[in-house]
Amino acid sequence: MQKSILLTILSAIFIVFVGMGIIVPILPIYAEELGATGFALGIIMAAYAVSGGLLQPFVGTLSDRYGKKGFLTAGLIMFAATGYIYTMAGSVLQLVLIRFFHGAGSAMIIPIAMAYIIESADGHVGRFIGWFNIAIFAGIGAGPVLGGFFLDFLGKNAGFYAMSGLSLISAILVIAILPGQKADTPTKARDRLFTVFRQMMRSRRVMGILLARMATMIIMVPTFAFLPLLMTQQMGASGSQIGTVIACRTLINAFFQVPFGKLADTRDQNRLLMAGTVLIGVTMCCVPFATGFVCLLLLFAVIGLGEAISWPAMGALAAEEGKKFGQGSMMGVFNMAMNLGVFIGAMGVGALVDLLSIDWAFYAVGICLIVCAVAAAALIRHDPVLVKK
Repeated sequence: MQKSILLTILSAIFIVFVGMGIIVPILPIYAEELGATGFALGIIMAAYAVSGGLLQPFVGTLSDRYGKKGFLTAGLIMFAATGYIYTMAGSVLQLVLIRFFHGAGSAMIIPIAMAYIIESADGHVGRFIGWFNIAIFAGIGAGPVLGGFFLDFLGKNAGFYAMSGLSLISAILVIAILPGQKADTPTKARDRLFTVFRQMMRSRRVMGILLARMATMIIMVPTFAFLPLLMTQQMGASGSQIGTVIACRTLINAFFQVPFGKLADTRDQNRLLMAGTVLIGVTMCCVPFATGFVCLLLLFAVIGLGEAISWPAMGALAAEEGKKFGQGSMMGVFNMAMNLGVFIGAMGVGALVDLLSIDWAFYAVGICLIVCAVAAAALIRHDPVLVKK
């Protein structure tokens, strides 16, 4: 049973993130064609984060009470519908509304899938989180390559249709194979919704984990929204080259997830978290100095390595807290912090690009990530609850 749950979740997540990755090279260019400025592009990216971030804690806690399969299936079907609706956008405002709907679907997928994985881990949380991250980043890594191909040879709408079809396949897998789950979480997870949140927010350890999660997601905006513009405006890059650079980061990340996941099960997770995030931050600051395609490829490979070091450790730390508050509840808040990071990055970075230059999209998030990584590590380290087993 454990193996079937793991394989089904990993297959579904891989497929849906391939679909999401396909639109990565397409969406910024599509938005620009509709008249989006840098700030408007930031709003488009932020809309996904706002709806997903607001809904994830509620969906996570409700899934602890009523079971997870129905929420996961509904989210995948929403993703399938969104892929088709993207092709109907005729203005920036319509694109923003579609992104809101897309984000709402994500609230029912990512935290629920993570909770399934963690509850099946049986003492190997770091390793299982590593496999989960492999599915995500392998999907996102493979997707942009396909998206670049669609953009160059088949047109932008083909990428959106592919996302829709792949999400539908993922939903069918979940319906057909994944068993339902009854609520079996600790008593605290069954308390009133806002009581659970207040309890989590009082923990310095939880706050440190959420700060790290938020900071690592701020980098998604310059990577996914402004890197394609940087490469086309300053290097004359093709859609395939843009997709390859993004894929390099995510595939390197995926390749090293399992070894660093095993390491997170036996070593100091807090140190791994800080080391990986600082490495990402420093490398991000170097991106504007890249002289061409190959240089960018190497820099994003280093960013992928930093993510491989930090993400399994971060997930393992969150899973430990999930034993107290319910995995659905903790993963909901954990991923709310992810969406908050995307929102802050989208709004702040979009404004910086309009006021200064596209280079500041990378300087700002790199510095922010370093500062937040150090602060998060301090919060986690000084929490008296954190005792290494």
